[in-house]
Parts: sequence; C-alpha cells; structure tokens
Amino acid sequence: MNTPVAEAAGTFGVGHIALTAAITAALALAAAVWRLPRAMLIDQLAVGVIAFAAVLLWRLSANMPELNNDGLPGFSANDWLAPLLTYITLAGYADLRAPADPRRFAQARALATIAALAVNVVTI
Repeated sequence: MNTPVAEAAGTFGVGHIALTAAITAALALAAAVWRLPRAMLIDQLAVGVIAFAAVLLWRLSANMPELNNDGLPGFSANDWLAPLLTYITLAGYADLRAPADPRRFAQARALATIAALAVNVVTI
C-alpha cells in the first residue's frame, strides 16, 4: 500500500511494486504452462520467476517521479520498460539454457511480455 508521502512524491511503495510483480509472474506462469509442454517444467517455472524478478527489480530501481509520470495518457516510461526488461531477461535465459521447443518458448516469452505491459499499466 502506498504511503501518502510516496504518492505525493510520485513513487510507489514496495508492497505495491511487489504485488505488481507477483501478478505479472502469475500471468506469465499461466502462459508458460499453456504454451510449453509438461516436459519443460523447469522452463515454465523460469518464465514465472524471471518475469517476477524483472518487474520487481526494474520497478524498485527506477521508482522515481520522472519515470512514473505518464508521458502518454495512461503510460509511463516504467510501464514500457518493465516489459522490455522481462523480454530481454527471458531471451537471455533462452540463450543460456536452450529450450527444448524454441518456438513455444518464444510464444511464452511474448505472452509474458504482454502480461507485464498490461499489469504495469493497470496496477501502477
């Protein structure tokens, strides 16, 4: 929950950011379970964990009024950048640990990125 001081300063509380990351992770995990076969359980879990970490770490490190203010109505720089970091970190994971089905992993990565954008726009 945001404190009045945080809201006045144009930043978000840690709990709010963690909740945003958790919702993103849940949606990313659901997308991975839907797109990836059961044999890719490690990759399914990795999509959720990486999406959580990317959103959490980005939003915590870039939690400043300049990046949180909506430059476009409804969209801040952070709303665009958290999904970008999600995509990049999932791509790095796929480069380091080649998935058994690259096409399906790419679909899961794209869906996780879309989830990160939607959640960041709606919740923050």
